[in-house]
Formats: sequence, structure tokens, C-alpha cells
Amino acid sequence: MPSIEVSDLHKSYGSTVALAGVSFSVEPGEVVGFLGPNGAGKTTTMKILCGFTAPSAGTVRVDGLDAVAESLQVRQRIGYLPESAPLYAEMLVSGYLDFICSVRQLGREQREVRIAAVAEQLGLGSVLHRPIGELSKGFRQRVGLAQALVHDPPILVLDEPTSGLDPNQIAEIRALIRDIGKTRTILLSTHILQEVSALCSRVLIVSQGRIVGFGTPAEIEAQSAGGSRIEVLVRGDADLRSPLAALVGVLDVREAAGEGPGTRAWSLLCEADADPRAEIFEAAVAGGWALLGLHREPESLEEAFRALTLPS
Repeated sequence: MPSIEVSDLHKSYGSTVALAGVSFSVEPGEVVGFLGPNGAGKTTTMKILCGFTAPSAGTVRVDGLDAVAESLQVRQRIGYLPESAPLYAEMLVSGYLDFICSVRQLGREQREVRIAAVAEQLGLGSVLHRPIGELSKGFRQRVGLAQALVHDPPILVLDEPTSGLDPNQIAEIRALIRDIGKTRTILLSTHILQEVSALCSRVLIVSQGRIVGFGTPAEIEAQSAGGSRIEVLVRGDADLRSPLAALVGVLDVREAAGEGPGTRAWSLLCEADADPRAEIFEAAVAGGWALLGLHREPESLEEAFRALTLPS
């Protein structure tokens, strides 16, 4: 049984259509990246999933429970971290987590056990008795994760969990999510595509209220029906744009960053079934180019995302 099963989900706000037939499922233990441009319907989907708003049509089931008819049971099985974590700056971390436990109707003994468990897992032991408002953004985000985990849910829904963090804090939060994902199902909304590649087994892309891509990162890259990219590195200062652009199957040529003084690099966007590396080598021999590097890569997840979500 899927942990999350969404079927033909629709949501309208007056004449504005936020979701227009969204369907997907997330299996137990998966970490699924939820991507889409601003206004695509991600937050609406997550709010319906977590019981904060009702759909106009369609169904959402969480561990087999209907998210509308059995909303309270569903909320018990989900931990939700919105983009702006619901924190109270004047409260101590321990007091805040105790408050969340009371909202979740955990008994006194159970509260102590769960607060101690999430504090250890998220590295909050040293700040439990400090006001939340005095914490760094990274530690505040850990407290936000703690409130989503404190009732020990099997499913987590995380909305932009690394937004506004510095590179070190991002790395720390990603490591925590990777560790949490070993024992829970996670739906992770983010704009950072490197985060998806680092954390997620599958990727869900929504655009204009519809699913436009769902699969592994490699499957998404293939689904976009894009081409490949070839990186060419040469010694010298010759402008090779024209001879490279003239090769069969090359769609676009842009200068890229070289490897220091005396080198130039070129990035070639090629048709999906084109591989002009042999022709590039022959042109280098004929033209006397000192070829230092020649590397072919499939379309990146970023390029696939743009291809799937930009208006045609």
C-alpha cells in the first residue's frame, strides 16, 4: 500500500485553477522530490495532503486513510514543515516542543521520551533551554524539523527546508534529512535541483496545476526529450564558435570557463541522437587545435526541468 496516493486532484479558488487533475503515489521509505515553478500548485497539494485545506475534487489517501473523511488520523501520521516554520521566538526550545507534544495529545511520559529522541537526532541538546529567537537560522530550522518529528510520524512533508540557509547550514540540514529518510517516507519540496539529486530517489514535477514529469532523475532527463551537451577544452585563444557550430547535430555553441590562462572552453548543445565528438576530433587535427578535453553529458536535471515547465 502506498504511503501517499493522490488521484485526480483538483483545486480551484474562484475562477483560479490551482490543480487540474494531479495524480501520483509515493511508496513507503521513498524520498520524493516535489518540483515546480512558483504558483505551479506544490503548496496547494501539500496543504491538501496535510489536511489544511480540502480539494475541490479527487482523493488523497495516506497509509490507506482518506485525507478528508479521516483527517485527524491522517494528521497523526504526517509531520509537516512549512516553508516558514511555525516557531515562537520567545519560547524556550524545550517549552516549544512540549507545547507541540500537548497539541499532538502526547502523554507526559511520552513527551519526555520523544523530546529527548528528536533532540538527540537533530543535535538540539545544547540549545533546549535557550529561547528560539536567539538561535541561528540553521538551529531554528532544526527546531522546525523537531516539531514535525516529535509525534513520531511515518511520513514527512517538507516545504523548502533549506531556504535561506548558508552553505554550511544547507549541508547540515541535508545530512539530517538523509538520515531521517532511512526510516520514513518523505515528500520534499525544493527549488534547489542539486538537493533533489543528492536526496531523492524519484522526482515529481508539476507545472500549471498538472504533473509534467515523474520518475527517477535519469528518467526525467530522458522524458524531457532534450539533447546532450558536449564540453570542449582547447589550448590557445582561437575563436572556435563558427567551426563547432557548423558540425552536424550541433544546435548551439557557447563559450564556457576554461582552466586558466591560455585555455578556452566551449559548450555545445546537440540534438538528442547526435554525438559529434569524432567530428570535433577530426576538426581539431585538421585545424591544429590543441585539444585538452572532450566530454559528453546527457541533459541535466536543470535543463530537463526548464524544458518541462517553460511555456511552449
